[in-house]
Amino acid sequence: MNKKLSFVIPCYRSQKTVGSVIDEITETMNMEPEYDYEIILVNDGSPDHVWDTIREYAGRDDHILGVNLAKNFGQHSAVLAGYHYCTGDYVVSLDDDGQTPAREVFKLLHELQTGYDVVYAKYDEMHQKAFRRWGSDFARRMSDYIFGVRGYYTGSFFVARRFVTEEMIRYQNCYPYLGGLVLRTTRNIGYVTIQHNDRLSGQSGYNLKKLFSLWFNGFTAFSVKPLEISTYIGFLIAFVGFIYTIVIIIRRLFIPELEALIPYGWSSQTTIILVIGGLILINMGLMGEYIGRIYICINNSPQFVVKEVCGKTEEKER
Repeated sequence: MNKKLSFVIPCYRSQKTVGSVIDEITETMNMEPEYDYEIILVNDGSPDHVWDTIREYAGRDDHILGVNLAKNFGQHSAVLAGYHYCTGDYVVSLDDDGQTPAREVFKLLHELQTGYDVVYAKYDEMHQKAFRRWGSDFARRMSDYIFGVRGYYTGSFFVARRFVTEEMIRYQNCYPYLGGLVLRTTRNIGYVTIQHNDRLSGQSGYNLKKLFSLWFNGFTAFSVKPLEISTYIGFLIAFVGFIYTIVIIIRRLFIPELEALIPYGWSSQTTIILVIGGLILINMGLMGEYIGRIYICINNSPQFVVKEVCGKTEEKER
């Protein structure tokens, strides 16, 4: 019996590019007849007409299943929505813009079959704007600390064994982060270096604000280390404040003429107010973020809402 690959592609503003990605997958899989495959396209509330394109492809190709979400829930939620419809032995996640080359999927699959549970694609050179490259490096360094794994690299192009994605979709909270869900399931992770393509058309849907929101979601969804960091900052500021107190005392005792130029108590009071006030606000913000997320999760806010499914396998239940 042939092994089966499930390709899961979240679609957003990709009306002009998703067709090329589908064609590349189809061409690649036709050269490997020993593998069966399916392509699951998830429209993540895209404002363009990508859903019409998905329905067109699904109507003429039995390998394609389209999933239309009721609104934009975010890339990670859209990927998890696609995982609910997977029937393959291996699950492939990739982008809809052509930057993640589907033709390289068997390099990842070959590495997976050496014993790994998940294999990520890495790139020698990222064809992205500078702030995206800096953001990816920052996220990697923070992930090393937050998740306690050195050299852990996450990306949108990876292959996973079916049991990994089955475990991932058991996570029902409304703040999913794929990198954390993978690590929650397995630490048996491999990497393959491939070429990163230029974007076929348009621009990335991620801006600096969305990237920061994604990082923050990952750092708070699976760890309390941000609160630990705020505690360390508190100790550091307290230490700096102690040193500054000594400086003020020394200056008053040994350089009185300099101290006379400054209104009495102004330096110390201003410093204390700014430092302590800022620290309190940071800690309150972090605690408020955790409490707010707990409240939203208790209210069972959904990860995603499926509005419509199209394709020859649309009768498949989640």
